[in-house]
Amino acid sequence: MTAARITVNGKEAPLSPAAPHTTTLDFLRERGLTGTKEGCAEGECGACSVLVARPGVDKPTDWVAVNACLVPAAALDGQEIITSEGLATVGEPGTPPTLHPVQEEMAVRGGSQCGYCTPGFICSMAAEYYRPDRCAHATSTDSAEPTEGMDAEHGPNGFDLHALSGNLCRCTGYRPIRDAAFAVGTPTDEDRLAQRREQSPPAPAATEYTQDDRAFLRPGTLADVLRLLRERPDAVVVAGSTDWGVEVNIRARRADCVVAVDRLSELRELRVASDHVEIGAALTLTEIERRLDGRVPLLGELFPQFASRLIRNSATLGGNLGTGSPIGDSPPALLALEASVVLAAADGEREVPLSDYFTGYRQSVRRPGELIRAVRVPLPLAPVVAFHKIAKRRFDDISSVAVAFALDIEDGFVRKARIGLGGVAATPIRARTVETALEGEPWVPETVEAAAQALRAQGTPMNDHRASAAYRSAMLGQSLLKLYAQTTEGVSS
Repeated sequence: MTAARITVNGKEAPLSPAAPHTTTLDFLRERGLTGTKEGCAEGECGACSVLVARPGVDKPTDWVAVNACLVPAAALDGQEIITSEGLATVGEPGTPPTLHPVQEEMAVRGGSQCGYCTPGFICSMAAEYYRPDRCAHATSTDSAEPTEGMDAEHGPNGFDLHALSGNLCRCTGYRPIRDAAFAVGTPTDEDRLAQRREQSPPAPAATEYTQDDRAFLRPGTLADVLRLLRERPDAVVVAGSTDWGVEVNIRARRADCVVAVDRLSELRELRVASDHVEIGAALTLTEIERRLDGRVPLLGELFPQFASRLIRNSATLGGNLGTGSPIGDSPPALLALEASVVLAAADGEREVPLSDYFTGYRQSVRRPGELIRAVRVPLPLAPVVAFHKIAKRRFDDISSVAVAFALDIEDGFVRKARIGLGGVAATPIRARTVETALEGEPWVPETVEAAAQALRAQGTPMNDHRASAAYRSAMLGQSLLKLYAQTTEGVSS
């Protein structure tokens, strides 16, 4: 077992003497890389974002932006990261570095004022700059205005503004930042970070890092993990750390033993069989989105509304289901899809329908020593789907209510209905009475209005700072009415 170390801006940095819970943000700042900032310590502001070399979808390596405030530094043992300081090209001694094209555009277009959020914006922007399938939609990228056929969130240079959805700015305003994003060109052949994409990222390192009687462990195989969990059922299992990182930062949680499963190959497979799609529990939401490429339309509607791109670059389905949160965004969609979870333990596997998985607030049927290995979505898929998320912000927010629909409507009749709900009970739930009320009935206003009334009575919504119980109930019914309007738009009576 070699000493834990991370390659930062091309140079190796030993992890020791950092504690196992030390975040990548603190690890970097302690080494003088203060461009990486702490704004919220919850993964909501993006001031801490850095680039990590990860297995690519279209090339061997993708440069992926992640929240350094959430990722334990030990989780990046053997990995390669770039900070805002590492983007510029260092020249000869005595000469200033050459700004990266993203940095240059942010400077000349007034994208920085106080500068606190700027390094994080630049790292997120650089990840999109290096996205292999980004392509220009006009002969010139000098104009920052979208061209015909493009929406306001995609530039003529192919830049997707959703890449910046996890970065917040309090003083400059977003227009000059958008102008900079829509003005960047494409990497040149000499660009060292573009060239780096052609080589494989560092292989996952088996890690056994211990300081002060606390350990961060990354076993090499799933079998090793399951044996360890059998011996240490108290261990905290992490993948993207988007939930655990908040516990560490905000609630000062510490664990004697943390086990990382995010790079286990057995948990990172995506297979499409004749009767189901199996999604590895440790694939990030971004990886799932790009590998499925629209083959599961309901998940395609979910992903853009799930937190931000920065979070989706780390978050996993296994983690979102493992926390058991009643306001997680993926459970309603997976319930509507009639998904099941594959639970693995040292003595074997079992498959549990997701509708039977949750047993109480942040509780499930998962036993000590068990791990979510995969999520299975049965085929064929319902042809009419929708995911409605009601939140205070359009993106990068926690839902007050989430509703997922999967309907089979044939010859004007509802043949099958599945509805998943979040934010209205102690667990994510299926709206079974409403499903029954819809099935076999004509898809007409009278049916929908009666079912919407029944949907308003589902669950046990509560009053909190996000929404009142009455508002949540109202939104349930309104969501079904919205779906009906969407499915009948342009259809004459």
